[in-house]
Amino acid sequence: MLNLIRPYLHYLGAGIVCTIFVGLANLAVYWIIKDVIDQVLTRTDSAGVSHQLNLIILGILVLFSLKGLFYYGQVYLMAFVGQRAVVDLRNKLYTHLQRLSISFHEARRTGDMISRITNDVATIQTSLSTGIADLLLQVVTLAGIVGFMFYLDWKLSLVTIITIPAVAAVVSRAGHRLRTITALIQGKIADITSVLEETLSGIRIVKAFTMERQEIKRFARENEDSFAVTMRGAKVNAIIAPLVELLAVLGTAAVLWYGGHQVIRGSLTLGEFMAFLGCVGSAPTPMGRLSATYASFQQALGAADRVFALLDVKIDVVDDPNAVPLPPIKGHVEFKNVSFAYGDGELALDGINLSARPGEVIAFVGPSGAGKTTLVNLLLRFYDPLSGSVEIDGYDLRNVQVESLRRQIGLVPQDVVLFGVTVRENIAYGKDDATLDEIIQAAKMANAHDFIMKLPAGYETRLGERGVSLSGGQRQRIAIARAILRNPRILILDEATSSLDAESEALIQEALARLVKDRTTFIIAHRLSTVRNADKIVVLDRGKIVEVGTHLELLAKGGLYSRLSLMQFSQGGPAVREEAI
Repeated sequence: MLNLIRPYLHYLGAGIVCTIFVGLANLAVYWIIKDVIDQVLTRTDSAGVSHQLNLIILGILVLFSLKGLFYYGQVYLMAFVGQRAVVDLRNKLYTHLQRLSISFHEARRTGDMISRITNDVATIQTSLSTGIADLLLQVVTLAGIVGFMFYLDWKLSLVTIITIPAVAAVVSRAGHRLRTITALIQGKIADITSVLEETLSGIRIVKAFTMERQEIKRFARENEDSFAVTMRGAKVNAIIAPLVELLAVLGTAAVLWYGGHQVIRGSLTLGEFMAFLGCVGSAPTPMGRLSATYASFQQALGAADRVFALLDVKIDVVDDPNAVPLPPIKGHVEFKNVSFAYGDGELALDGINLSARPGEVIAFVGPSGAGKTTLVNLLLRFYDPLSGSVEIDGYDLRNVQVESLRRQIGLVPQDVVLFGVTVRENIAYGKDDATLDEIIQAAKMANAHDFIMKLPAGYETRLGERGVSLSGGQRQRIAIARAILRNPRILILDEATSSLDAESEALIQEALARLVKDRTTFIIAHRLSTVRNADKIVVLDRGKIVEVGTHLELLAKGGLYSRLSLMQFSQGGPAVREEAI
């Protein structure tokens, strides 16, 4: 975590100076006690005593006025360092999450990622914002107390510090225990966050299947598990302070016994002894605060382990050091002997060879799991093939910069994602410089303009989370308008019309017919009616291309495409359609 505060060392240095002054000002109280007793209360010349007392009182007022100013500097500067470091960490973590490959996100729970960037970072934030200042202040205070005690009487000081090794052992053992427990606590919080994210985002399914009670029980179970682990940490915290205080009291009792005899024998003045007792009485406070701060840092380290474990995850798909920007493309796409597998599983694609000329419309058809979506994932370079290559206009995608590739491809996904911003901003997503006229034109081409104008604020209407205020068909058409606006040379329609009613689909098909002109288009659809007019239909099965041709050619062959078509159009039910295509 030290690297987080490195850019702000000058602020940290100024904060340390302020902290040291505040600590020394606190220590001055003990020196004042000594002087008041030895030079005022035990003297008999009233005139000299009165003058000395006035000076002491004036010194106290000046000292603590300065202490207030330095305390302000300490709190502000240390908070600035801690808050800036945490802001940088949160930005770094989110940036890393954005750059991590699709394979990482598909294998992780969204709730766990949210928990790490919120709850774990918040735990670190508490330590950095207040913990550093408190740690420094207590170290300065405790070191000053010990130093002043040795100045007054080194033998008595040795009697006092006999309990320090025992205190250190207690704090160290408890700290290691807390760090382990904190990691468990943060994991449980992540579990709760995951349940929240899953059930609230899928609330329609929960209610439709009357699963409210079961989900409430699941949440309560995770909540109770979190409570149990948190209470384990509370027990450790509850034990530390009393043990430290008890050991400190034992040291104080030894001081009273030995120091009292020193005063009786005249080896120590009353003022020195009272100042010493003041130091001894105050020592447990910084010791206790240090133990609490240490425990807080251990909790922060437990959270940091989870955060930095995420930052250490390697990005699978990265630009080659010699990668070049992909120039404006024509749209000639080639898959050359491409094979691919997800993780260590079976091959999802096996020896794929396919060519698409600029302006061609290619439709991918096949049973579920045949590899249709995987092909377009490779085209977007969400993954790299295990063997073979994917090329656009002769450029191997691994040799071009990813951003320059994806900026020239338009995508309409099966699961439409809309954001909680305006309709205009949703359509312009990925093309920030789009004018309102361009946005309106794209919406008209996607058959979305009419329903948008009926919304309360038209294109300035803010959508709910994930666009829940719109129907499925409306969300789909906004996604199509988003792709149209980018004016891509390559277009990917992944189940692009699956959410539309018959009337809307007809209008969209007409719009898409204009859109795909002079663009290389890849279509994945459950309904074969949407791919009949494709220039080339590619039929996949178990990761291999088994048939290629036009709709009529494939029907005449009597192969897999013909069987899928027969199943769909003769039986027509949605269950059959979903299973078949």
